[in-house]
Amino acid sequence: MVHLLENRYGKSRVRLVKVTRHEGHHHLYEWMVEVLLEGDFESAHRAGENTKLLPTDTMKNTVYYVARESNATSIEVFARELADYLMVRNPQVSAVMVNVESVLWKRLTVDGKPHPDTFMRGSGERQVTRLRLERDGGVTLTSGFVDLVVMKTAKSGFEGYIKDSLTTLKETSDRLLGTAVTADWTYTGAVARGGAEDSGETVDFNGLRETIREGMLATFAGHDSLSVQQTLFAMGEAALDATAAIDEVHLVMPNKHCILVDLSRFGQENPNEIFVPTDEPHGTIEARLGRG
Repeated sequence: MVHLLENRYGKSRVRLVKVTRHEGHHHLYEWMVEVLLEGDFESAHRAGENTKLLPTDTMKNTVYYVARESNATSIEVFARELADYLMVRNPQVSAVMVNVESVLWKRLTVDGKPHPDTFMRGSGERQVTRLRLERDGGVTLTSGFVDLVVMKTAKSGFEGYIKDSLTTLKETSDRLLGTAVTADWTYTGAVARGGAEDSGETVDFNGLRETIREGMLATFAGHDSLSVQQTLFAMGEAALDATAAIDEVHLVMPNKHCILVDLSRFGQENPNEIFVPTDEPHGTIEARLGRG
């Protein structure tokens, strides 16, 4: 007999722009939402009996309904509100997963002043959060960012590595270090549930994200890098040192190579000034760090 070991279903890539209008200024948010439900859906899989299935189109409409009622300014808080709404109304569901991705909009500066209601797209970086709410109230909350592109033009080298018969890479103590950082971190239990560990006050998820992100970027900028691995570890360490609100951090840092151009054939020197940027192939460096 064939058993249904696990299952989930939902709606993906629900796009949402929300404008919050205050007297004299507006706030703009653009989020892409995914909702997934786990639960007692065996009858649908075995017999095509759909009485326990919430249509995914209804999930899409629920995203917009909850967004209209919500005062959330962080994707973490919105994800929890959406999960709570779906859990309460669907007793057949054992777990709700909500994934939210946010793109960056920056307030336009006009005549040296922030404009109250005009915005421009920021970089290609995307902020993300993943929330899983269990029927018994258990919550797992992971947040982070994707494709934060950074480059440093000093304090980076790569030497002393294995050299075999197929090695052509030359050692260097002065290279460009470029990467597109993807990072995520898991919040501790009380923080994931929406309250600060000790005081029970509401968590400022945007502030925590900024603290963690800025700690990693400052480390990237100031670190004397002997390898991408060493810099990645230092950035993860900085994230964990920045706040007690997270238990672990996971980073992926592709090494976006810039190849020094050989200009000697043209009678020119190239003192680390002219490079060819390459996207493929690239090195991939990944690690997960935790306290202990």
